[in-house]
Amino acid sequence: MKVDVRHVDDLIIVDLDGRLVMGVGDELLREVMNELLAEGWKKILINLQQVRIMDSSGMGELVSGWKLARRFEAEVKFLRPQPQIERTLKLTQVLPLLEVFDDEAQAVASF
Repeated sequence: MKVDVRHVDDLIIVDLDGRLVMGVGDELLREVMNELLAEGWKKILINLQQVRIMDSSGMGELVSGWKLARRFEAEVKFLRPQPQIERTLKLTQVLPLLEVFDDEAQAVASF
């Protein structure tokens, strides 16, 4: 898993690339979210466009990061999940909880 972080004004965009699976991707995502929240970021957009595989640990970490952000009064939204990732989110009924966008400009404007 590779993670790049970009700033757009008072918003942070986390670009994930690779496998969001137990042992590597989930731990890296947890570390990134913890660091961003500790630094005081309140608007976080997680770009899932390059995530090809996500297992239950990866999904659990997406939801855990979202829940943790809410405790810190931060917003986390998601961008461009691959069709198989989006299907998994729908089947597990996680998708109605999360805000997901197909367009980065729309996602940024939604904050």
